[in-house]
Amino acid sequence: MSLLERLFSIGPVRKALWRMWYPFLTRRLRSEEVVFLNYAFETDPAVGLRLELGDEVNRGSIQLYHHVASQVELQGRTVLEVSCGHGGGASWITRTMRPAAYTGLDLNPSGIQMCQQKHRIPGLTFVQGDAQRLPFAEASFDEVINVEASHCYPDFPGFLAEVARVLKPGGHFLYADFRFAPDIGEWEAAIEGSTLRKLQTRHISAEVLRGMDMNAGRSEALVVQRLPKFLHSLGRDFAGIPGSRVYEALRTGELSYRSWCMRRE
Repeated sequence: MSLLERLFSIGPVRKALWRMWYPFLTRRLRSEEVVFLNYAFETDPAVGLRLELGDEVNRGSIQLYHHVASQVELQGRTVLEVSCGHGGGASWITRTMRPAAYTGLDLNPSGIQMCQQKHRIPGLTFVQGDAQRLPFAEASFDEVINVEASHCYPDFPGFLAEVARVLKPGGHFLYADFRFAPDIGEWEAAIEGSTLRKLQTRHISAEVLRGMDMNAGRSEALVVQRLPKFLHSLGRDFAGIPGSRVYEALRTGELSYRSWCMRRE
């Protein structure tokens, strides 16, 4: 079992560990302009998404956000992204899909500070907060987005209940994440037991693997240049670099990556 898997498997302790890991990454990566912390997405043939020149370096990660967010029309809608990381997805969606308002929330105060400094776009705001205790009133948002973050939460069913609470009736939960094989049954049961209605789901492990291949060179360079040597193995897992434990688990099916669109009735 890899160090990353151990972090996923320790229940309530995982939140404290991630609370330390993400601010550490923010400090290490701030100077590198790393605004995406998620894996990536590529189809065969290629997605071919039209991007501005400045976004091209993040193509794979943007394509994952596009896959998740484009399941419904976001123009003119109020959107919450839970666990927005360094804000790259929030920025790209706000600039291109034109929601009426977009709020990015993250537990990492250093990450939120970085977002507020880096992504100054009309209609886009960032707040520090807990995915398990969303600091918003009931029925506050038309849509909620969560990309590759819920594996960090100690109470996934509780998170789904919070999403349902802050969504307006008829609003959507646009979601993507992964689980190792021993946890997939519990993951599926939580989704089936949620009050949110499943509209569609898709297994996207193959597309995420291609995205990891796209990002491999840059990810390896960041691990070597920005992390101390004793964290290189964990960094490669976190980045999904080919040959890492996470990459191989995804390739063999030991790890499953999926996306969903759900609706609050």
